[in-house]
Amino acid sequence: MARNRVRLAHLFAPLTAVLLLTAGCGSSDAKSGDGGHAHDGAPVVVATTTWEGAFAKAAGAKDVKVIVPQSVQHAPDYDPKPSDLAAVADADFVLYAPFEPYAEKIKEAAGSDAELVEVNLDNDADKASAEVARLGKLFGTQDAAAAWQKTFGTQYADLRRELKAAWPGGKAPAVVTQVFTAWSAKLAGAEVVGTYGPEAVTAKQLSDLSAKKPALVLDNAHMSTGTVLPDTGAKQVKIVNFPGKDLDLLPVYRDAASALKKAMAGAA
Repeated sequence: MARNRVRLAHLFAPLTAVLLLTAGCGSSDAKSGDGGHAHDGAPVVVATTTWEGAFAKAAGAKDVKVIVPQSVQHAPDYDPKPSDLAAVADADFVLYAPFEPYAEKIKEAAGSDAELVEVNLDNDADKASAEVARLGKLFGTQDAAAAWQKTFGTQYADLRRELKAAWPGGKAPAVVTQVFTAWSAKLAGAEVVGTYGPEAVTAKQLSDLSAKKPALVLDNAHMSTGTVLPDTGAKQVKIVNFPGKDLDLLPVYRDAASALKKAMAGAA
């Protein structure tokens, strides 16, 4: 992580002067007195990844720029480009997560007066809904956030019913889950008998978790360390946390439900 910060510092230094000079020249597209809000009052948002971007979109933001490409599995490894910094210079809000060390550097290097907002990246239904509400209030888009929450609540309840109906033998499956995919166990109504990560499973953990005899292992697709419990018969399910380019959170839950149903059918 320290190496990343040093690398980024070298990157930002020559770009800062250029971007500040550009900002000083002004243009016909400069922010107006309304804070730069576009699209009927919705804010201009720069998000470090599609995950933050999806939260912003759910909260009502319509102009969302994502910096880290979806293909980058580990966001802190990404090196921002000059175009990324230029986008930040025009933003009202910059959304980031604590594990992304470069967010504040991006804002500072671009000379932006955007508000830097730390986002709680957790797909737990209650936490996600609360975060969308918080961002909606911050953006001044509460109505849009409330509409999304209503749709989300309905779809989430439907998925939970479908998954409960798919329980093998009508009983909640015992699962081991990576710490950042525990939300999917909750979605399935599963019995969590153990957790692991984000580090690789140690020999002792392997022994302890195997003794729990889980039917499923819920693995984080973005931080996978390979087969977690080999030779136990547990089916490993790949859970994806990050939304796609459309910045829609709902498919994340639908895709997880589909993967879980398929795994439970095989475990029956």
